[in-house]
Amino acid sequence: MESLKQYTIPFVGLKAGKHSFTYHIEDKFFENFKYDDFQSIDCIVDLMLIKKSTWIELYFKTKGSAILNCDLTNEPYKEELNNELKLIVKFGEAYIDDIEDILILPHAEYQLNVAQYIYEVIVLALPTKRVHPGVKDGTLKSNVLEKLKELEIKKQKEIDPRWDKLNELLTPKKS
Repeated sequence: MESLKQYTIPFVGLKAGKHSFTYHIEDKFFENFKYDDFQSIDCIVDLMLIKKSTWIELYFKTKGSAILNCDLTNEPYKEELNNELKLIVKFGEAYIDDIEDILILPHAEYQLNVAQYIYEVIVLALPTKRVHPGVKDGTLKSNVLEKLKELEIKKQKEIDPRWDKLNELLTPKKS
């Protein structure tokens, strides 16, 4: 993953305090992860790194949009993306990343590649159910939607005529 080298931050040379990094993320970034669940993407990821004496805090904030295909009609539409991720980097004997929101790096480590976390903050911003806004408000005209309406099961409320006779026997209760 030579192309992800630009996402490596050498934190040893940084002074204590806040440091800002900005990354412009497009389709090419996701080719490294073999992720193609959208047609195109254009995001800005702002990373605030706060270096403390014994740990590092990382705050990822993404804003942008992706062209997705609707799950119902397969029509493309633009989805706005906004998400945040906080990560605490501590130092220990070995590399451990199975704790949510905490990353433990070996004491000898001097740099951190944030590409995986940028990937996660963007993918988690994508909706799990992708519905074209035109489907929600009824403005989308699509052959697929028309076919779905044709195939929709019509529920008919047929009442057995015997129940009608029984309902006539009911008398309202007086209080």
